[in-house]
Amino acid sequence: MSDLPAGLRPPEVALARLADTIPGPGALPGGSLYEPKWDGFRLVIVRAADVTLWSRQGKDLTRHFPDLAAAAEEQLPHGYVVDGEAVVWSEDRLDFDALQKRLTTSPAAVQRLAHQRPASYAAFDLLAVDDHDARSLPLRDRRALLEQLAQDWAPPLNLSPATTDYGEAVAWFEQLHTAGIEGLVIKGAGDRYSGGVRQWVKVKHRDTLDVICAAVIGTLRQPQELVVGLPVDGELRIVGRSTPLRAAPARGLGRLLRPAVGEGHPWPAQIKPGALDRFGNSGRELVDLTLVEPIVVEISADVAWSGRSFRHAVRYLRARPELDLADVPERER
Repeated sequence: MSDLPAGLRPPEVALARLADTIPGPGALPGGSLYEPKWDGFRLVIVRAADVTLWSRQGKDLTRHFPDLAAAAEEQLPHGYVVDGEAVVWSEDRLDFDALQKRLTTSPAAVQRLAHQRPASYAAFDLLAVDDHDARSLPLRDRRALLEQLAQDWAPPLNLSPATTDYGEAVAWFEQLHTAGIEGLVIKGAGDRYSGGVRQWVKVKHRDTLDVICAAVIGTLRQPQELVVGLPVDGELRIVGRSTPLRAAPARGLGRLLRPAVGEGHPWPAQIKPGALDRFGNSGRELVDLTLVEPIVVEISADVAWSGRSFRHAVRYLRARPELDLADVPERER
């Protein structure tokens, strides 16, 4: 029977802080190690007497990923704990919607989804080896042990790529976003694994695009956040919200906003929180909107687009009052 150290069933995972630029090769302790930032679910696989799969929040997700659990039971030795990301591919692009369905369906449906849309696992760290806690080892050593372990793996278990070459990392950042890779995670090769600490750095690839603001949260003259939409089948659909506005941009935008006139506004004055944050907001209280005459605004958004909405808050860049609403195209699924 496995005797994993306390704190590894489930482990508290290491976290990353957001940065705007890619750190250089010597920016982190022991040198920078660059990895793709996968658009999936953080998943820690614990191989003890049984196999359990744990989310970042410490929830047992084993039953939601029977395909990954079976592969881990077959390919991972007892006493190992692996950190990584579960993803689902749709042809040559990551499909977060398909992944999300794993958490919202019955056990029978999960089995069907696992057969129709199998998950893959990208392992990037090793927390325990042969019942011994490996978190105090520097990352370069944990990575070497993980690479050795993964030599005999077969899909759906995979070793996540990593490089110390800054030029290669920049190429990944510039090219892989077309496949749904969100950006890069950069780690110190000399760092130990510190659960609950934002010791890593993440840089997200972002696109600049025009959307339509038809409501704000806050007042007309001092908007706190924008509610943005895109045309879909002839209707203006809410696709997300902005991050909180700084004072100066909020004042500048407030001078351009006009209150909604008449009864033809496309949105109600109160909406469910899930309409703004479909993947992270479970509250029940309605959100009050200040409706405005629709105006085109330019935003910056990461690649986490579900096909219907932005999964993360967008960044407001500037208003585009010179553009007509008809100039804003539908976003591709």
